[in-house]
Amino acid sequence: MSPRRLLVALLAGGALVLPTPAAAAAAPDLAARDGLLWATVNICDTVGHPDGVGLRGSMPGSGDRRDSLFMRLRLQFLGGDGRWRAIGRSGDSGYLALGRGDARARQAGRTFTLTPPGAGRPAFVLRGLVTFEWRRDGVVLRRLRRATQAGRPGTLGADPPDFSAATCSIR
Repeated sequence: MSPRRLLVALLAGGALVLPTPAAAAAAPDLAARDGLLWATVNICDTVGHPDGVGLRGSMPGSGDRRDSLFMRLRLQFLGGDGRWRAIGRSGDSGYLALGRGDARARQAGRTFTLTPPGAGRPAFVLRGLVTFEWRRDGVVLRRLRRATQAGRPGTLGADPPDFSAATCSIR
């Protein structure tokens, strides 16, 4: 089947959802508010959160109350081949509904608890991958992903209070 016929078949069958031109034009202008879009590790194996890794993200609103903000926090580990890999369902928050798009910014966070590696085994090196979505009437207007980065002191829920890192090691 030609690519054109496949596209026509998908559109006719409702299997492919494309945003309308109006919805695409309404996608948030994030360039001006990039300081509000971030992801960080705010907890890493502390006394208060043994074997825990906390991820937190922030996303700007779109400025339009008709839009809805969603965030998904996923924990990844560094494989022996140097590639980041998903932990799986136990390290995935699923999409979290954060509210309307007329908010200046919204934040969300999750703490994941792991079983540490056995004695004599190397530490787990972990990071977060956060997906941000702006939606209107169930249609995704814009989707961005950010890996966790350091540099967000004073982040809500951080342990200790000013902790912010790109990665976390669990021993």
